[in-house]
Amino acid sequence: MNDKHGLLSAPINQTLRKMTIPMVFGLFAIIMFNVVDTFFISQLGTEALAAVSFTFPITFAVNSITLGLGVGIAALVGRLLGQGDHQDAARVSTHGLLLALLLVMLVGWLGAATIVPVFSALGASKDLLPLIHEYMQIWYLTIPLLVVPMAGNAAIRATGDTKTPAKIMMVSGLINGVLDPLLIFGLGPFPELGVQGAAIASALSWAGAMLAALIVLTRREQLLIAPQWQQIGTDVSQILKIGMPAGMTNALNPAAAAILMMMLASQGTESVAAYGAAQRIEAILLIVMMAMTSSLTPLMSQNFGAQYHQRAFQALFSAMRFAILFQFALYLSLWPFIDLIADVFSDDVRVQQEIAHYLMVVPASYGLQGTLMLLVRRPECHEAFAAFVRLQPSPFVCFLSALCVAGRHGQRHPWPVCGNRCCQSTGRYYGVPVCRGVAPSNTGFVTAGLIQVIHSVLQGI
Repeated sequence: MNDKHGLLSAPINQTLRKMTIPMVFGLFAIIMFNVVDTFFISQLGTEALAAVSFTFPITFAVNSITLGLGVGIAALVGRLLGQGDHQDAARVSTHGLLLALLLVMLVGWLGAATIVPVFSALGASKDLLPLIHEYMQIWYLTIPLLVVPMAGNAAIRATGDTKTPAKIMMVSGLINGVLDPLLIFGLGPFPELGVQGAAIASALSWAGAMLAALIVLTRREQLLIAPQWQQIGTDVSQILKIGMPAGMTNALNPAAAAILMMMLASQGTESVAAYGAAQRIEAILLIVMMAMTSSLTPLMSQNFGAQYHQRAFQALFSAMRFAILFQFALYLSLWPFIDLIADVFSDDVRVQQEIAHYLMVVPASYGLQGTLMLLVRRPECHEAFAAFVRLQPSPFVCFLSALCVAGRHGQRHPWPVCGNRCCQSTGRYYGVPVCRGVAPSNTGFVTAGLIQVIHSVLQGI
C-alpha cells in the first residue's frame, strides 16, 4: 500500500500540522486578496460596498454545492487510495468533476435569469440593483471556471498533498489582487469598470487556477481519465450520497446570512456594508479551521479505506481540541485591534461602529463553530460511527452524534430576530454566537457529553 504522505503511519498531530500549514497559506492568500478586493470596492462608496455585500449569501450558497461535492469526491478518492485502488480513484475523480461542472452551470444559468427578483427579495433597494446586476451577471457566467479548481483541488488533497492546492490558491489570489485595482479604477490602459471589474478580475484568476489544477490532475497525479459512461451513474450516486448532506450543511451558513441580510437591509445601506466587510474579516479569523477541515478529510478517508478506524477518530478528536483552544486564544488577541480594523474598511462612522460591534461579539463563538466545521463536514463520522463505538466507547460519542444533528439545525433559533427587535442592527450580532452556543443543546442528552468534551480539552492542555 502506497503511503507517500504518511497519512496511514506518521504521528497524527505531526501529519495534521504538515497538511494544515500549507492550506493556511493558500487560503490566507485567497482571503487576503478578497479583503483587498473589498477594500478597493469600498473606495467606490458605501453603495458599491453594500451592493457586493448583498451578493455574499448567494455566492456562498452556490459555492456550497461545489464544496459539498468536493467533500464527496475527496472522501471517495481518499478511501480508494487508502485501499490501493488508483484506477478506480481516477475514475471517481473524473466523474466527480463532470458532475460538479454540470450542476454549477445549471445553477449559474438559473441564477443569471433571476438576479432582480432574488436580490429584491433579499431587501436590495432599487438604487443597488443595477450595481448588483453588473457584478452577478459576470459572476454567474464565469462560475464554471471556479468549479474545476475547487473540485480538482479536493481530489489532489485526497492524495495527502496539500502543498500543491495551496500554491494554486496563492497564484490565483495574486492574479486577482493585481487585476482588481486595474479593472475597478481603470489604471493604465485598462477600462474603468467599477464593481464589474472586480467580478472580471475574479474570473480571470479562476481561469488560471483551473488550468493549473487540470495540469496537476492529468500529468502528475493521473486522476483524470476518459469518462467511463457505463459506471458514471454509480459513481455520481455515491458522490451525491456524501456530497449532498455536506453541501446542505455548508449551505446553512449562507442561508442564515441571507436572513440576517434581509434584517440588516431594513436598517439601511450602512448596516449591509458593515456586515459585508465583517464577513471578509471573519473568513481570516476562521482560516485555520477551514484549512484543518480540508486536511482532515483525506486523513480520515485514507485511514477508513485502510480499516484504521481508531486512528481516524483520534485525528478528529485532536483537531476538535485544537479548535476550541486556538479560537479562544485568537478571540482574546483580537480585542486590542478591533477599532483599527474597523477604521480600515470605511470612513463612515456608523459602518465603523457596526464592524467593531460584530468583531467584539461574534468571534466569541468561533471555537464552537470550529468543532462544528470539523464534525458536520465529515461524512466518514456517519459511515463509520458504529465501528468507532465498537472500537473505543467514549463520552465524545454523545457529543459527536448530537452535534452532527444539531449543527444542521442550530441556525433556526430565533436569537438574531430577538436581537433585531431589542437592539436593531447590532443586536442581531449577539444572536449569532447564541445560536452557535445553544446548537449542541438541541438534544437533551448532549449537555453531559459537552461537559466531558470540555474536561477532555482541559486534560489536553
